[in-house]
Amino acid sequence: MEKPSESVCNDKVYRGLFDKHALHLRNYLYYQFGDMTKSEDYVQDSFAKLWQNCKKVSIESAKSFLFTVGKRLFLNDVEHQKVVLKFQKQNTMPSASSEDPDYVYREGEFKDLLEEAIANLPEGQRIAFLMNRIDKLSYKEIAERLELSEKAIEKRISGALRNLKEQVEELQRIKI
Repeated sequence: MEKPSESVCNDKVYRGLFDKHALHLRNYLYYQFGDMTKSEDYVQDSFAKLWQNCKKVSIESAKSFLFTVGKRLFLNDVEHQKVVLKFQKQNTMPSASSEDPDYVYREGEFKDLLEEAIANLPEGQRIAFLMNRIDKLSYKEIAERLELSEKAIEKRISGALRNLKEQVEELQRIKI
């Protein structure tokens, strides 16, 4: 049995768990789903749920709890977004964004297209690509972390770049 001072409900223990796991959880969610803002939000939500359930969760299972909660929150959001997109497609109306400068509009459009394209990459390509571009890891470091060969990582990242180019071009054609 845990001592009261070793409980997840202990402020120091809880902060220690946050310091230890928050960045890894954020990166995991980002690599899985391709949306940094939502990843950061769901990290906060996951830790809030951990605090709400601190008496039920042991220190040993806290990491697993956080990653499970984070992934479930994200999957629920993905399902919700599917419903929203379906509704928007049925009820499309012209937007009133004509007051915005053209550049800002196009920049926002491209960012959305790129995020959508990253989210649509196969999981292996997305993870390797984001580890290289976001975490600035070398192919060798990625290979070690994913327990793959450097050649496999090189192939995944070049495939991701090729797929991103094709997807962005395709999405631009569809949305224009």
